[in-house]
Amino acid sequence: MGWRASRLGPLTLLVALAGHSGCDGPDDPPRPQTRRSDQVAATGTTSKPKATATVKTPPRRPPRKLCPAREKRPPPEELTKSRAVAGTKKPAPLRYGAGRWQWVNVWAAWCKPCIAEMPRLLQWRDKLRAAGVPVDLSFVSIDDDEREMTRFMSSQPKKGVRASYWLEAEKTREAWFESIGFDDTPELPVHALVAPDGKLTCVIKGALEPSDYDQLAGVFTRR
Repeated sequence: MGWRASRLGPLTLLVALAGHSGCDGPDDPPRPQTRRSDQVAATGTTSKPKATATVKTPPRRPPRKLCPAREKRPPPEELTKSRAVAGTKKPAPLRYGAGRWQWVNVWAAWCKPCIAEMPRLLQWRDKLRAAGVPVDLSFVSIDDDEREMTRFMSSQPKKGVRASYWLEAEKTREAWFESIGFDDTPELPVHALVAPDGKLTCVIKGALEPSDYDQLAGVFTRR
């Protein structure tokens, strides 16, 4: 730099040299400035939202008709054979036409739907009686094994099913079911409703559901 440079002070010399050593010289293009709006757009997502899956509601089945036919028939055969566990009185022979409704429920200890509906049937009997309906609920077992039937009734609470009529022999069962309109032993449970005049009014195949109460009550109260 010669004499002139030697006359400059150290600080002045450093400042002068810095003007020639910067990253952006006068011929370099200007750096692009990143705007905030560009940053937001860059970090955002452009993917389409996922479609929400739709759940189809299954069509509601129409309520079944418990007693579509109103034709009255002769009553079932009388029931005399029965069993009861200790502390429970055996039921008297079951006869019909004594001025009361007879609601007969056919069950078996191996029939799960039969067992599941029993508390409901007892509650409905009490509800009907409270509404002024003269109705008796009788249980009829078709168990082959008396020990199995007795073991089940022994496990029931005090107000449960602790006594039942019993169709023991196969021929006896077939004859009784024939008397209510079956050619053979049907699937259980089965309900037979006998009016106070002794006529068979309704036969129901299958377990009663909670939604069936109004229809059932209508059978007992319809004149």
